[in-house]
Amino acid sequence: MILPAEIALPDEAATSRLGAALATVLRDGEAICLTGPLGAGKSTVARALVRTLTTPCEDVPSPTFTLVQFYETVAFPLAHFDLYRLTSPDEAYEIGLDEALDEGAVLIEWPQRLEGRLPPDRLDIDIGLGDGADGRMARLTPHGAWKGRTLEF
Repeated sequence: MILPAEIALPDEAATSRLGAALATVLRDGEAICLTGPLGAGKSTVARALVRTLTTPCEDVPSPTFTLVQFYETVAFPLAHFDLYRLTSPDEAYEIGLDEALDEGAVLIEWPQRLEGRLPPDRLDIDIGLGDGADGRMARLTPHGAWKGRTLEF
């Protein structure tokens, strides 16, 4: 599928497949920004993406309290930011968001905490909760280098 796109995520396995698919198209210097309510599946997407780029048994804790986790991949360094606890956009840059983009790729949960100061080459993914058995829907919106990119899902 060519981005932008909407993808049905009926279960956790589908949510993980999205993360794995994203790992195959993420490039050095780019960001993936994950939004959605608590429990929407942001961490599931992140975990699958990291494990696809590293090893299937990689420990991928949520960086909610550490704010950022760093991973070495074959292609580039990857930083996973969770901005939920930030009170100011400046805090993200104080903990190394710019440097992480300069040195590799970043995955950002709760990017709305940046108040519009988002990386230009990014894929915004908004995961919404469905009603009952409908699962979740992910809306993928490309910016910059992501525009027109193809995702195999």
